[in-house]
Amino acid sequence: MRPQAKDHIPYFSKYIDLIPEEDVVSALKANHQTILDFIEDIPRQKLNYFYDEGKWTVKQVINHIIDTERILSYRALRFARGDSQQLLGFDENLYAANANLTNTNAQMLADEFDSVRLSNILFYKQLSEKELLRKGLMASGETNVLSLGYFLCGHAQHHINVIKERYL
Repeated sequence: MRPQAKDHIPYFSKYIDLIPEEDVVSALKANHQTILDFIEDIPRQKLNYFYDEGKWTVKQVINHIIDTERILSYRALRFARGDSQQLLGFDENLYAANANLTNTNAQMLADEFDSVRLSNILFYKQLSEKELLRKGLMASGETNVLSLGYFLCGHAQHHINVIKERYL
């Protein structure tokens, strides 16, 4: 089952549309391996590269994918459990600016992404259809748990595409 446009804020569509799989667990698994393979293939001399003044480095982009995975999976957990409180947004630039990546390498980023995504695959595997369709309110609008799972994949894929186009 794929999310419908009515299931999420319009902004999510550009990410969800990047994912071809017809169920969220398959999407999470396929995207998981794609991202890990990509990180492994990044030339090490490119990790601290940024393509223009004020743009993030490759390490910062990968770290952003991981931060977003954590934050949105937390939202999915709350919505799946019926939490109706509106959740606040986050400033991705603030997070990037305050992430100390000095001693971080590609293997550490891959291991961290692997750990977070494996946790999310297990979480989504145990959800019922009712839980997947349960909606919650974010600062930007209402979305359901299923859409958040697809967003995780599409968001990661979007940033990998950007790295390929502008950094490598």
